[in-house]
Amino acid sequence: MKVMRILCFSILFLAITSCATKKYTKANLLPKGIKSATEEVYDVSNGQRKLLQKKEMVFTKNGRIKSSKTVDSDGKLLQTTEKKLWFTVERYPDKDSYYCKTRWKPNQRERISCYTQKQYKQNESIYHYNKNGSIDKIVDNFDTFHTRQFHYANDELSKIVITGKDNQKIDELSIKCISEDEKGTCLKQTRASIKSNKKEEILINPKYD
Repeated sequence: MKVMRILCFSILFLAITSCATKKYTKANLLPKGIKSATEEVYDVSNGQRKLLQKKEMVFTKNGRIKSSKTVDSDGKLLQTTEKKLWFTVERYPDKDSYYCKTRWKPNQRERISCYTQKQYKQNESIYHYNKNGSIDKIVDNFDTFHTRQFHYANDELSKIVITGKDNQKIDELSIKCISEDEKGTCLKQTRASIKSNKKEEILINPKYD
């Protein structure tokens, strides 16, 4: 009987923590009812316009990514993702798959850790969220140990400040939404690096229910 109680509690805890994870749509300021979206990223530095990658995303009804596919400018596969019950699988054409687990932490935080099938850790980040579900900051906890701080103006992302372990600024991305649709999705966004003068253009083509 005691074993059954422990087992039931464990299942309930996993269910609660799974449901507690933040929605991709809220974290990225996308509206309710979005069914799928295509995201294209272009390098528009120095007067050029070069496609870097294209990502196709399918969302669950509650705003999380059900699956995605990312290709480069030549259509070569870079990555696919698939949401499972307790984790997300990231598959690559030239290396082992990653199995990413999200663990809910107090104070509006999530720890996202990715491993290979042999349980080798590949990366880990701590996501901090605002009360409305948008991203406050992302702390790399494994590789670069950089922190990306997200700033907003008029409910839109306006800049991302990148700092190192010593809290010294490494770079700052200035972000502008050029156009949006009637539901509030930013259809065209630019991101400009203060340090390198690199500039990117991001185009979103959403489909709604």
